[in-house]
Amino acid sequence: MKKAIAIVLVVLAAFAVFASGSAEVKQSNKITVGATPQPHAEILNLVIDDLAAQGITLVVKEFTDYVTPNEAVESGEIDANYFQHIPYLEAQNKDKGFHLVNAGGIHIEPIALYSKKYKSLADLPKNAKIAIPNDPTNEGRALLLLASAGLITLADSSRLDSTPIDITSNPKNLSFTEVEAASLPRVMEDVDAAVINGNYALAAGLSATKDGILVEGADSPYVNIVAVKAGNENNDAIKALVKALQSDKVKKWITENYKNGEVIAVF
Repeated sequence: MKKAIAIVLVVLAAFAVFASGSAEVKQSNKITVGATPQPHAEILNLVIDDLAAQGITLVVKEFTDYVTPNEAVESGEIDANYFQHIPYLEAQNKDKGFHLVNAGGIHIEPIALYSKKYKSLADLPKNAKIAIPNDPTNEGRALLLLASAGLITLADSSRLDSTPIDITSNPKNLSFTEVEAASLPRVMEDVDAAVINGNYALAAGLSATKDGILVEGADSPYVNIVAVKAGNENNDAIKALVKALQSDKVKKWITENYKNGEVIAVF
């Protein structure tokens, strides 16, 4: 009898500890968000005090690549990330079995074609070497940009995941080098032109509207979002984060700091 009572007490004690721990997690108002440095981490840092006033601690963790921020959200290492657009998120979910969802759209960074050798698209010669991102969605985005100017024709212009093998017409006989997105600014000396994502162009001191010889239109479907693991999009702290990022304060900051349209608020 005493042994049975002892077992019951142990079970109850364990349950009490578990319940206490669960309550602590549930009541936690600290969220860690992964972001690439510019402009994502910059924008997140703008709202730290706003969230603190609501009792929410925002920790910004910087990443310099496109792979580990999603792995960190999927594993639960961080609560959310802010660096990617929806087509990239969908491709990651499909290819890696992630369960990430869009918690809110914030801005667009127009992708552009840059060159250190030529000042205009018309100057781009035949047989030019073009560097493009090597991840599936940004590679497709780069090719769509080139197709929009008639430099190439794609088998299906509605697809967002085209690759060089989908090119059906290439009047200038352009050749393509696939490069990890973060490294594109560093290879510009070795190619005739490079299609560079907005955040990496900004970090390299490049402005799409000032330095790009071909710039993506404002109607781009590539809106940068706050991404979370499925089920967490309705978390109160995440909702507060998105609301803070979609504020007039953030829109004004984006407008004042990116006057050349390198970053465009979508809210």
